Amino acid sequence: MKKLGLIGGTGPESTIVYYKEITGGVQKQLNQNVFPPLSIESLSVFEVLKYCNNQDYDGLLQYLLSGINNLAGAGAEYAALTGITPHIVYEDLSKKSPIPIISMVGTACEFSKKKHHQKIALLGTLPTMKGSFFQKEFAINNISVITASEKEMSFISNKIEKELEFGIVNDATVQELKGISLRLYEEEKVDAIVLGCTELPLAFDNIDLPIEKMDVMRIHIEALISLILSE
Repeated sequence: MKKLGLIGGTGPESTIVYYKEITGGVQKQLNQNVFPPLSIESLSVFEVLKYCNNQDYDGLLQYLLSGINNLAGAGAEYAALTGITPHIVYEDLSKKSPIPIISMVGTACEFSKKKHHQKIALLGTLPTMKGSFFQKEFAINNISVITASEKEMSFISNKIEKELEFGIVNDATVQELKGISLRLYEEEKVDAIVLGCTELPLAFDNIDLPIEKMDVMRIHIEALISLILSE
């Protein structure tokens, strides 16, 4: 099996899911009680958001690169970020990284292409929703990416930072997220609601929608399992 290195802590809740589902997925495919070779370098989601809020992308790049270098030093052959927001510097990070980094945006785009999506709604942190790094890759593949209103984006980002990053799931937040998603579906005629933050599934696991919930974290995890087991 190939050794994978994860940049964790971005945030902690998703890091736990990555570890458990990668380990369980490998065991299921091999039908053996084995543990894949895996290293986790724990950084801070709040440092990542601070760098983004200050538009200090060079600082963010160096912060992430130090973690990647530690993973490579621990023998990891590939790396992955367990948060979407850090992908804002993915292009430069992948160029400077000593090992290949498997993009969450890239695996999500491949999934969307296979589903023949034409228009999707992106939910996530403000740097993700207001940035261009996610949208750009989809645009290349003729998939339109839209976002919610300014007020809705502020709500989503606030609840991610103040609740979901700490594993807190409030019913009022769940209902509001459902309402935003239904509005985007009904008014914008989107093909899928993209859970563009790895903490959003905590809330959306309790939400039923008439369209697809595109969980980019689990799409990414499936790709990483396949990579670990590849020849």
